[in-house]
Amino acid sequence: MGIHTYFRSLNELERITRCPGKFKFEEHSVAAHSWKVVQYAKTLANIEEMNGSVINWKKLYEITSSHDYGEIFIGDIKTPVKHASPELRLLIQQVEEGMVNNFIEEHIPEEYKAIFCNQLREGKDDSVEGLILEVADKMDQVYEAFAELQRGNTEQEFVKMYCNALRKIKNIDLNCVKYFLEHILPDMVSEESMSSIDIRKITEEALA
Repeated sequence: MGIHTYFRSLNELERITRCPGKFKFEEHSVAAHSWKVVQYAKTLANIEEMNGSVINWKKLYEITSSHDYGEIFIGDIKTPVKHASPELRLLIQQVEEGMVNNFIEEHIPEEYKAIFCNQLREGKDDSVEGLILEVADKMDQVYEAFAELQRGNTEQEFVKMYCNALRKIKNIDLNCVKYFLEHILPDMVSEESMSSIDIRKITEEALA
């Protein structure tokens, strides 16, 4: 019982595989994904700050580092399934939030419950920090899918993941998104590839 239970539960994030059921050259755990999202978000927030935005860094680190904690209870549900309909997405979110809240209620000491509820909440919202989290989360989908396509994986799931994530990113109005599209993404698609899929072409189509 207590916070020890929370600390022990973090090990489970290392055992949850991203994009389950598909052939992958490289497996990624939810724990590794969460760490990368923090790194992306930190850099994206620096870019935003250099362009005049005020960043609540405490909030940013809290929501990015804990944004997928609820997957301990429901696993990694593939994006096409999760977003098949707004109703389904809402139901999945309600189930995840309910299970996180139950965990907090059962295991976290009373004096820390409010802190955990705040830190483990759904962090994606219309604040600059919430939008940065959204971009960082989608960026990791882009990088994971790109790495598979680059090495010759022809699973259409990764083409969809790559294109859908790019479409989501381009529609978020942040300076760091502009920087990503103009400076980082071109470097990515310029790398050598063994893929039979024209990565540059599908990138251009996704951003059209």
